[in-house]
Amino acid sequence: MIAGLSHVSIAVPNLEAAIEILSRNFGLVAGEIRTNREQGVRLVYIDLGNAKLELMEPINPESPIAKFLERNPRGGIHHFSLAADNFDAAIESITTKGVSLLGTKGQQNIDGGPIAFIHPKDFLGSLVELEGH
Repeated sequence: MIAGLSHVSIAVPNLEAAIEILSRNFGLVAGEIRTNREQGVRLVYIDLGNAKLELMEPINPESPIAKFLERNPRGGIHHFSLAADNFDAAIESITTKGVSLLGTKGQQNIDGGPIAFIHPKDFLGSLVELEGH
């Protein structure tokens, strides 16, 4: 059902500043900055080989990332994403076991792939994004 870790998402107050810090201090190279209007963020991925870091900056005050930064002004880990080989089967399997999902059906990532967020109460207190391959 779960294929592995896709990425760890980090909320940041300033995307360019975060990219510069990770580049200067750790030699990490960011990809292209993109905008996901549906999620209300500008984002960039940093490929680590076996997974990615996703840096996210809010573009509007209604964004879940803006609300996270209100509570955590310096930023921090917002959620992590697990990849599913068969997204629909994975969703059906976990919801029939009583796992709650957040948000609306039909959410998509920046590349148009299906995503769903698992309620933290059902995953050891952590917000988890399930992502279709």
